[in-house]
Amino acid sequence: MNTLLLSINWNPNPELFNLFGAISIRYYGLLWAIGIGLAYMVVHYQYRDKKIDEKKFEPLFFYCFFGILIGARLGHCLFYDPGYYLNHFWEMILPVKFLPDGGWKFTGYEGLASHGGTLGLIISLWLYCRKTKMNYMDVVDMIAVATPITACFIRLANLMNSEIIGKATDAPWGFVFERVDMIPRHPAQLYEAIAYFILFLVMIFLYKNYNKKLHRGFFFGLCLTAIFTFRFFIEFLKENQVGFEDQMTFNMGQWLSVPFVLIGLYCMFFYGKKKK
Repeated sequence: MNTLLLSINWNPNPELFNLFGAISIRYYGLLWAIGIGLAYMVVHYQYRDKKIDEKKFEPLFFYCFFGILIGARLGHCLFYDPGYYLNHFWEMILPVKFLPDGGWKFTGYEGLASHGGTLGLIISLWLYCRKTKMNYMDVVDMIAVATPITACFIRLANLMNSEIIGKATDAPWGFVFERVDMIPRHPAQLYEAIAYFILFLVMIFLYKNYNKKLHRGFFFGLCLTAIFTFRFFIEFLKENQVGFEDQMTFNMGQWLSVPFVLIGLYCMFFYGKKKK
């Protein structure tokens, strides 16, 4: 039987609409914005629930937004394609591509790495805590409760962009990413989005019912451990993003996930005991 008859053809236009023929509004950016916006509301709720001064919350969005964006962009450029971007420095910084004829084209940031975004967020929250004098682990715990919903929407953005595709499959739910080829593949982006949404529901349940019983650092540890453990194993179903990964036992995403899992386990099972 033709496997194409058992699969889902996937070829959405990544551009939602265009303004004046010059500015492209894409699903990718929109879904990123929705994910960050939902996380903003969840963290704001926690600040109010804990009766933390509103003035301390106001600058948090900017620290998180720029930390994630800068970290994710630099992570993609330096982890996955340093040879190109170190020779095209301004394309690493600016959302444009410089053309051979000397012109340029607005492209948005075509490449953001979740590991870099996580590292950028961790650093930006340290700067935020220095400014507000808040306890660092208290802040990252609150951010951790909201992080999975942002991760979910980021993977939906990848799905709309037909990027980070999975390996070929005979499963009836395989997606044919027509912009790539006509081979049914695992919708790895969708697998991750569903997993992160479930983790978000677990986080909300734990916060609502056990927040006062769980030690400082638990939510942060659970978030890192769950997301990057799943990320490690889902990579076996994905195509490698860059050529040099074909020569590696584990790909770049898997190697980068390991330290985050170790940090997460430490925060879940040892950080609180150490403080006690």
